[in-house]
Amino acid sequence: MTDDQEPESTVDDLTPEVGAATDVAPLGRAETKPAHELTAAEDSDPVDWSRVTQMPEFRAMVRAKLRFIIPAVIFFVVYYFALPVLVGYAPGLMSKKIFGVINIAYLFALSQFFMAWIIAVLYLRAAARFDKMEHTVVEKAASELGSQRENKE
Repeated sequence: MTDDQEPESTVDDLTPEVGAATDVAPLGRAETKPAHELTAAEDSDPVDWSRVTQMPEFRAMVRAKLRFIIPAVIFFVVYYFALPVLVGYAPGLMSKKIFGVINIAYLFALSQFFMAWIIAVLYLRAAARFDKMEHTVVEKAASELGSQRENKE
């Protein structure tokens, strides 16, 4: 190979790197970045998560979420798998006609859509409560963290 020839691997490369990598390009704002866009190195006010997880408000929030999520998941899984189990073990019941050719199995299958929507609506209502609890945790963590920083200085 002579000096004026490129190596064969770069000649076949149809996507040469022309400029800087795009993941380090600035976002094009003159003002400071919002908190959710800061990198770990840019965040001058990190949160001590080990202390936050010990707060009673945080633990109450986690318990409240689990009290909703675990029963909702168990109910949905049992309800979802009840159809194939009933069709397999109680075919006489599930094939009972309700309206013309529509039987209990069809109605049960259709009801699963409605049950998923109902659970979603119930979760939205519960999530509003979780959000209020989360704001309380954040406010208390900020006030406790702020008082500790003032004492250190």
